[in-house]
Amino acid sequence: MPDDSLHVNINTSGNDANSYQAIVIGSGISGGWAAKELCEKGLKTLVLERGRNIEHIKDYPTMNKAPWEFKNRGAVTKKMLDENPLISKAAGYDDTTQHFFVKDKDHPYIQEKPFDWIRGYQVGGKSLIWGRACARWSDMDFAMPARDGYGIDWPIRYKDIAPWYSHVEQFIGVCGIRENIETMPDGEFLEGYELNCVEQHLKEVIWDKFKRYYASGRWAQVTDPNEIQKKQGRYCLNRNLCMRGCPFGGYFSSVTSTLPWAKATGNLTVQPFSVVHSVIYDEQKGKAVGVRVIDANTKKATEYFADIIFVNASALNSNLILLNSTSKRFPNGLGNDNGVLGKYICHHNYRTGCGGTFEGYRDKYYKVSKPAECIIPNFRNVHKQDTDFLGGYVIFSGAYREKMSERGLSSAIGADFKKGISEPGGWGAYMYLQGETIPKETNHVRLSRDQTDQWGIPLLVTSVDYDDNDDKMVKDFLEQGKAMLEAAGATITYEYDNHQAPGLDIHEMGGVRMGKDPKTSLLNEWNQLHHCKNVFVTDGACMTSTGNQSPSILYMSLTARAVDHAVNELKKGNL
Repeated sequence: MPDDSLHVNINTSGNDANSYQAIVIGSGISGGWAAKELCEKGLKTLVLERGRNIEHIKDYPTMNKAPWEFKNRGAVTKKMLDENPLISKAAGYDDTTQHFFVKDKDHPYIQEKPFDWIRGYQVGGKSLIWGRACARWSDMDFAMPARDGYGIDWPIRYKDIAPWYSHVEQFIGVCGIRENIETMPDGEFLEGYELNCVEQHLKEVIWDKFKRYYASGRWAQVTDPNEIQKKQGRYCLNRNLCMRGCPFGGYFSSVTSTLPWAKATGNLTVQPFSVVHSVIYDEQKGKAVGVRVIDANTKKATEYFADIIFVNASALNSNLILLNSTSKRFPNGLGNDNGVLGKYICHHNYRTGCGGTFEGYRDKYYKVSKPAECIIPNFRNVHKQDTDFLGGYVIFSGAYREKMSERGLSSAIGADFKKGISEPGGWGAYMYLQGETIPKETNHVRLSRDQTDQWGIPLLVTSVDYDDNDDKMVKDFLEQGKAMLEAAGATITYEYDNHQAPGLDIHEMGGVRMGKDPKTSLLNEWNQLHHCKNVFVTDGACMTSTGNQSPSILYMSLTARAVDHAVNELKKGNL
């Protein structure tokens, strides 16, 4: 039930002053897209962000700093580690980017099982610090769970989302090379990054000896801007300093792209420091009518009202909000008649990698520090289950030349040392896993019954772990990864399974999953709650399974598709 002890502030002008046609909870990758699409379609839209405001360029304090301008050249200090043992493990976290990550103390949660929840609370959310991989899912990603019996069937297939992938790609800018790969469909690409000499060698060997692809990565980088990206004022200089915030808008984020586009319509209101407590359900109207918000600074509660509500707070926070949205009709959380809300949380398996060194190629280098990796698309269980594990995986890979030779590191001081460190070293290559994990009812989140955060909202309890399927996938990757590197002539210098806790992949998914049957899912094929049709969930919480490709561009595409449906239904009077 709603917490009646909260003092709710209604504007003295009445509900109308707090009313919009649409409310979007969250301003990150999917929330920004919801805002853009809703505003372009003419709806007055309120975007609620629990963190601070971020303005493009103005709020990128480290964007142009050289390494020597940081006290420890960007390295994490002991004080930062001691104060943030969790967040400091995140990929990309250091002194140059720490301002975009949530400090451990600022939003506690309860780890029933180890789970590293990586968060970015600011306008733009984690779109400011994401990895930017944007390969499309194939039809097999949607079909595999039901086909092989490890999950419920997705209510959509690739043909349903393909035009929305194109819609998103043309706007945000995705680089890539069209290669006609069955398990990684082509998209609307800007100029792709060329492979360097060792990557090209790997590509040729891996195809010749394994009949597997080694492809230039599909990345949200504006390599050669089209007219839409030019209107956004975006271009890329290949500085590869993306996570600091890019003054050129070289990579896609809500701050550089979707939110400014939405603002230009005159229909957007963005309200930072707005912690969403719950979605308000009206028993008499039989639908959601708004959201209850707590000011992050004053702790005062305010209610806002709208015809359509998009929940895009990021997967776990979206679960938290819906679980906390209780009423007489929904005592266990909004839309949660089947008890599935918060269950079947899953993630990507990033635990393992390997690498090696190459002889030769000493007469070759490469021109840019490209902000994209290469991808070996999934080659496991493609048309049927043909391994001892379920699901598939992709491999991210790249080749590099050491910045200095061994001679440079071991030289004496003086001129010989300077000469040594000016000479590049040998070549190396790496591979690491991004593996599908199996949705399980036991992997779940729930609300604490007795602990709350500083805004009076129940703490989230995470209970997510690996299983035997993950171990088998790790074993297979290590065998195949090393075999491919060795076939190309590499000397393997490392391999690992670090058993890192779930969460560091930052690809948490599920809990409010899509499905055909309201008995086993929360959302229909349009991302609507089955039992509350004017509430849409299009961030990672909506995912029925994880697939093996990175999910962010799928969230964006699902969001654009859902908005199109929502607005059409609103016009018809069905919402």
